[in-house]
Amino acid sequence: MPKKNIVAIIPARGGSKGIPKKNIINFLGKPLLSHSIEYAKASNLISDIYVSTDDSEIAKIALDNNVSVIDRPQSISGDFASTESALIHAIENITYKPDIIILLQPTSPIRPKNSLDKAINQFMKDNYDSLLSISPTHRFLWEIDKKIANPKYDFKNRPRRQDMDSSDINYIENGSLYIFTYENLLKNNNRLGGRIGYVIFDEKYSYEIDSMTDLKFLETLSTEIND
Repeated sequence: MPKKNIVAIIPARGGSKGIPKKNIINFLGKPLLSHSIEYAKASNLISDIYVSTDDSEIAKIALDNNVSVIDRPQSISGDFASTESALIHAIENITYKPDIIILLQPTSPIRPKNSLDKAINQFMKDNYDSLLSISPTHRFLWEIDKKIANPKYDFKNRPRRQDMDSSDINYIENGSLYIFTYENLLKNNNRLGGRIGYVIFDEKYSYEIDSMTDLKFLETLSTEIND
């Protein structure tokens, strides 16, 4: 395959309601952001890593980790600003046109080792427009329609967990990893679109940090994973 310009963008704004300064809170002895930077640095395929932020403290941590910083304006840094707005602003401020963009969210600090390059190679090999990481869930899903609960499985033939086959398992978007082409982002104004591929991360990698409870749980889980 021809060599591609591949960049990783890590959006990390300063504001957070659930956990103050969430993106730089201590997680396993280092700022939360640092885990996603290190994950990107472990790749042999990524050309450059950028942290998009409106916060000077976050910017300093990024620079201390020897990655580039894109100063995000306040107009796209509030609680209601989309990640896509940060992505589009970032690529408008990169001095060259990347072929492929990797989105890594700091709130998913635990990822399988060596999984990034495997995902990138799969993305290129299968010629996807976008790709995301998903995780299996053995929970039984329901939809709510006004005052009625509708099952998304056959509750009259409820499978036991140990008896589930691939057709019984649902998958959730785990937020760890997104890959997409430059053209796809601009065409759809979204990280996903076109021909969408996937990589499967084990269920233990499906958790994100949005609260102090999540933080404590993931610290315990990470210790167990790394033992």
